Amino acid sequence: MADRFDARLGAVARLRALFLRSEPVRGYALLSPTLILMILALATPIVVMVTLSFWTQTYLDFDRTFSLANYWKFFDKPIYPKILWKSIRISGAVTLSTVLLAYPMAYFIAFRVKKSKLVWLILITVPFWTSYLLRVFAWKIILGYNGVINSGLIGLGLIDEPLTFLLHNPTAVVITLAHAWAPIAILPIYVSLEKLDRSLLEAARDLGEGAVMTFVRVTLPLSMPGVIASSLLVFIPTVGDYVTPKLVGGTTGIMIGNIIQSLYGRGQNWPLGAALAVISMLAITALVCAFLWLTHSARKRVA
Repeated sequence: MADRFDARLGAVARLRALFLRSEPVRGYALLSPTLILMILALATPIVVMVTLSFWTQTYLDFDRTFSLANYWKFFDKPIYPKILWKSIRISGAVTLSTVLLAYPMAYFIAFRVKKSKLVWLILITVPFWTSYLLRVFAWKIILGYNGVINSGLIGLGLIDEPLTFLLHNPTAVVITLAHAWAPIAILPIYVSLEKLDRSLLEAARDLGEGAVMTFVRVTLPLSMPGVIASSLLVFIPTVGDYVTPKLVGGTTGIMIGNIIQSLYGRGQNWPLGAALAVISMLAITALVCAFLWLTHSARKRVA
């Protein structure tokens, strides 16, 4: 009995010595709670959704027989690919608009603000202090038939009657989403610009480059990691957004997220909704990988 107890103590001592000597083992041990939480919170819902997409539904009953019927239905009905492609176009426009708006602001804070940069960064996050729905409703009021823009134009005498094309269309969705995601896009660009070696800019000036060419040849290429990160942070979530298109998009501004939400809600067809979500994720993943490959290739050619 004593020999068995001593053997166990020896095994525990060897494991303890291995844990203390091996840095990777210590790292994985420290990360294990976080990894377990990520698997439970992120991977499990995806596995459930993928599994559900291969089932079929009859009224409220699930048929758990493996089937590709939901995926065939996506390609059989042209409306689904059309709306997915439309969602990608709208999200691309949102991403481009947001980055173009965010870059000057990030540049101003990084290069022009000498003191109280933290205050400026806090001011950028002010929109997140209010509810996302309130910001969307605010734009609905601004762009509405009797909203701020129409009332102002009528008051200035520039128009005789309210403009009807400001709301309930894809343009309204792009404007609202660009405003909502601009603070998130500013921060990664600001970090890239703030970390930029200022001596490189001075060297470009000493070699005779003007302000514009210095920006084009030095500042912009070196800040591209931040631009790429901002683009991904905006593009990926906005493709699946369904709140903003429903509130300000109208019938012409609906996106794939609205279709998936309706299938999980009124449509009562969870397997088809899961299949559309899986297809959307695969399409977004393919586009993101292609974007990263193109940007990496472009940077290598420039270098």
